[in-house]
Amino acid sequence: MVSRHRHQYTVRIQWTGNRGSGTSGYREYDRAHTITAGGKPPLAGSADPAFLGDASRYNPEDLLVSSLSACHMLWYLHLCAEAGIRVVDYVDDAQGVMVQDADGGGRFQRVVLRPRVVVADMAHHQQARQLHERAHQLCFIANSVNFPVVCEPEILRDAGTGNGGSS
Repeated sequence: MVSRHRHQYTVRIQWTGNRGSGTSGYREYDRAHTITAGGKPPLAGSADPAFLGDASRYNPEDLLVSSLSACHMLWYLHLCAEAGIRVVDYVDDAQGVMVQDADGGGRFQRVVLRPRVVVADMAHHQQARQLHERAHQLCFIANSVNFPVVCEPEILRDAGTGNGGSS
């Protein structure tokens, strides 16, 4: 029998953008807000600048793409550790594409993850590449969205080891 564990996540979103007249007009309020969860440091949020947000703050779209990227990375590192593959660096320049409808709504069309993974031993190159597929299958966030999440990994050798090239 398969055991199912239920996990609950509670966050607080607090709007901090009242300029004195509340939402008296679309341009009359700031989109600033803070995101907190369980005593963690606050995360400064806003809307995308296209929707009158502050470009210096995270917007919900940034957070969705970063959630997909982080979940994939954490599964990948877990799988590599289990497989005996030593990852020494991991950077993902993920990108999401969202389209807006004429009525103002919209949706993400896709997210592309582009992890650059540095491994200590290129003898594990093929397995290191394949584990991205398994990480994608296991990723909680990728399994929860209704658009494609594509992974385009690059596996590189640790320059300090001198064993192999890149892919």
